[in-house]
Amino acid sequence: MRISPSLRTALAATAAAAVLLPLSALRADAATGPYKGLPNGTKQAKTLVIGIDGTRYDKLLTADAPVLKGLMASGLTAPGSLYADPMAPTLSGPGWSTIATGVWPDKHLVKDNTFAGARYDLHPDFATRLETAQPAASTLVVGSWSPIADTVFHGSPDLRIAEAENDAKAASDTADYLRNGNPDTAFVHFDQVDAAGHGYGGASTQYANAIHSVDALVGQVVQAVTSRPTYGSEDWLILVTTDHGHTDAGGHGGNSAYERQTFVIANGAGYAAGSVRQDVKLVDIAPTVLKHEGVTADPAWKLDGRPIDEIVPDAFDALRPSLQTRVDETGIAAATKGWTHTAPSGWSIDNSALPTGGVTEWRGWAFATDEFWTAAQRGQARETNVRARNVFAVADSDEWDDKAHGTGQFDSTLISPAYPVAGATRATLAFATDYRVDGPQTGDVYVVFDSGTPQLIASYRADRNAFESIPVTVPAGASTARLRFRYTGTNSAFWTVDQVAFTTL
Repeated sequence: MRISPSLRTALAATAAAAVLLPLSALRADAATGPYKGLPNGTKQAKTLVIGIDGTRYDKLLTADAPVLKGLMASGLTAPGSLYADPMAPTLSGPGWSTIATGVWPDKHLVKDNTFAGARYDLHPDFATRLETAQPAASTLVVGSWSPIADTVFHGSPDLRIAEAENDAKAASDTADYLRNGNPDTAFVHFDQVDAAGHGYGGASTQYANAIHSVDALVGQVVQAVTSRPTYGSEDWLILVTTDHGHTDAGGHGGNSAYERQTFVIANGAGYAAGSVRQDVKLVDIAPTVLKHEGVTADPAWKLDGRPIDEIVPDAFDALRPSLQTRVDETGIAAATKGWTHTAPSGWSIDNSALPTGGVTEWRGWAFATDEFWTAAQRGQARETNVRARNVFAVADSDEWDDKAHGTGQFDSTLISPAYPVAGATRATLAFATDYRVDGPQTGDVYVVFDSGTPQLIASYRADRNAFESIPVTVPAGASTARLRFRYTGTNSAFWTVDQVAFTTL
């Protein structure tokens, strides 16, 4: 981990203000053993994940938070949006479970703070996966909100400490273990920002003050890392995140943009100073930790996330700088840019069967961002499109139908570039999709070899939210293949497509 000048200054101030624990005779030693019940780690690569409950990204940007902003200045920042019902409400149980497991709530099945029906047996937390892969690894979990240690990280971390909503003790205990012990991976959770949101609202002075207060605790923990005698020979990755946001008035669980706000800060080798990405999700934290610790994710785990350094922008993402503001969607903020009908190079849209009129933004396939598209109409499951990243393709017959149009149904086809297939006998089509039904509609995927007849390779008639992998047989003599995503609907719902890849085998 690199320390920027601004972060060094912030950490120095934190160290001066905090009561730092002395080096203890019980310090873990590479040759002797554990420290206060935590086994001695064995790894040069080490990870610290800091969770700050209920923290809005927009309020973090305006808060007096020198340590967090120092981590941002010397690393990567990735703002993001959470799911909402019907996938799961914006609550801590689903949020922290998503962060810990690397899968969305439709897999881990935590839908509220009771944790009823949780499938941690199928989707364990990243500390448990690390322990399973590398039993000698040392793993620490400290949670100010007790279910973090008691339930979310339920499996086999070496040491779990529930702090009963005492952030100061969570910080001091974590700092003690980081400074005097030798964990390979540590997770610490702070609760006071969420408490301030509930008590005073996300727009309150108290909420901003809570961010400032927890920033000092983060500084105490980070300073414990940088003061380690072995720090210079270690490869530290620090990740900071949150589980949900808050309304201005206070509270969360709904589908407003403020409740759905999340972020990931990544600070360590390979993360460019001051960089910002729009395609990193909460589910990417677990696989990023595991990769840093030398664990390769097994496809059988069915993780939704990817290591951050393996996330590659697709052709749709290149459209972000050219996205437009609203035309007919007056409910979306006037300054928000988030849609276009201009396809990226090689792609095209066939609207020859689409009636004239309808809402301009959704007249045929469009390319959009979450913050723009979900604002068109909340509470209609658009917030479930969590497997898309950054800019995605969307066909939305429901929103298109909100303005008068010619006779007939929505009927539009998204056409891919020509992919080379010469000499191949098989190929695989992969893409992320969220297909939602609320009336008459169809979704069909065709492949066209050279200038031949379209062949149906996938058909959607029921809700489907997944990463698809579709085998395709390549006919002898074929040189190119194009994909056609045709969506029809009569005031129904939508179909999103993203991260399209067509590879020959």
